[in-house]
Amino acid sequence: MDDPNQLQAAQTFAGAFAESFAESLTLKLGTPWLLKTIDDADILKPVEPTIHFRLSAAGGLQGDCFVAFDQAQVIALGSRLLEQADSALSDPQAEALAEVIVSAMDGVSAFLSAQFGAVNFKVDRVEDVRLEEMLAVPLDASSEDKAETPILLYLTDQLLASLSSTDEGMPSAKPKKTTIDRANLQLVMDVELNVSLRFGQCQLPLRDVLDLTSGSVIELDRDVDDPVELLLDGKVIARGEAVIVDGNYGLRVTEIPEPIASHFVS
Repeated sequence: MDDPNQLQAAQTFAGAFAESFAESLTLKLGTPWLLKTIDDADILKPVEPTIHFRLSAAGGLQGDCFVAFDQAQVIALGSRLLEQADSALSDPQAEALAEVIVSAMDGVSAFLSAQFGAVNFKVDRVEDVRLEEMLAVPLDASSEDKAETPILLYLTDQLLASLSSTDEGMPSAKPKKTTIDRANLQLVMDVELNVSLRFGQCQLPLRDVLDLTSGSVIELDRDVDDPVELLLDGKVIARGEAVIVDGNYGLRVTEIPEPIASHFVS
């Protein structure tokens, strides 16, 4: 692999995956989990046996990426996610980890869609994968200040070509500025935040605002069937349907635009 554009694109893709997957795993486990890309040829050979998940891109990007986990790591993470100790690999453990990956790919999709248009990923577990000819990117993993077995990403030629097809280059691996270090997230879990619902909005000239009286009707910019937005500090963190709960308004969430943790952690 000599193409510098594809190498850069692979590193950026891996960085976006590392950040989003670590956020999702941190939320699920309740303890800090960190991932970062590294350049270390000594760990490009995976520890056997290995469990593989395929990330199939569709839409603005085409191609596959394979995520390789050490089997012992899948057992450990799966047991914690299921909250039951087990020393042998089971399908529920792999499925629990796959759910975390699916959640993480929502954030990766949002990040990549800004550059390539709408991008969607399908996640499934696969076996007997030939990875020898693919570009590998290692991810250094740690949790609670403890080193974990590295995770390896393998990108197919099709995905690399799709990622590097733009002349403008990929955006930075950090899609947004955040304010709380992931390792300290648990310290603020009990902090109460003010959220609000937005049914719609509109622009009014000053004269119309001054003319408002009891009984005035203001037309908003959305239909009655459009989803209601849940706002935190002016940012949309969820959408859903307005419901009544014990006589009060409530929200049934139907959509999370991007991982909520991404609004807080760095």
